[in-house]
Amino acid sequence: METRWSPGAIMRTMLPVLLVLTGIELASGFVLNTFEGTLLQYPTLLVLVPVTIGMAGNLGSILAARLSTVVHLGLLSFEPRDEYLLGNAVATFGLALTIFPVVGAGAWLAQTLVGDTALGIEKVVLVAFGSGAVLAVLAVAVTLVTTYAAYRFRLDPDDVVIPVVTNVCDVLGVVVLFVVVRLVV
Repeated sequence: METRWSPGAIMRTMLPVLLVLTGIELASGFVLNTFEGTLLQYPTLLVLVPVTIGMAGNLGSILAARLSTVVHLGLLSFEPRDEYLLGNAVATFGLALTIFPVVGAGAWLAQTLVGDTALGIEKVVLVAFGSGAVLAVLAVAVTLVTTYAAYRFRLDPDDVVIPVVTNVCDVLGVVVLFVVVRLVV
């Protein structure tokens, strides 16, 4: 008898999800390609791309893992005043607003060590901070929607939520960075 945790059941659940996510990641590459000229003009931003993408996915996956655990324990109510929901969302915002300026300063420092920087540290930190603030909001929204969808469709959130959130946040990281750079630089 096949259970929900059998390899076959997991494959049937995950294969369509992973195929859709592959298409989403390809779209991210197209956005990055349109951004190529700006990245080559300002190498510090090029250093910032993988870190921003990674941090966006990390924030989303941390929140997703925490919410998945609370769902398994039966403690998440999906109400706006739910202490687990609200506490984890606030922690995600706090992490983003703390770490992204450090990421920006680190990208600027790394670029100054290996070459010339065309942007000042203030601009790079502002781009990183702005991107991080927007990405925190989006990561929380994507994670909540995906966790709720998994709950409603009786899917194991461990199988679905983290891969979806990580991939979508990676793509959003590229798009948000692109938009913030257009506004700031």
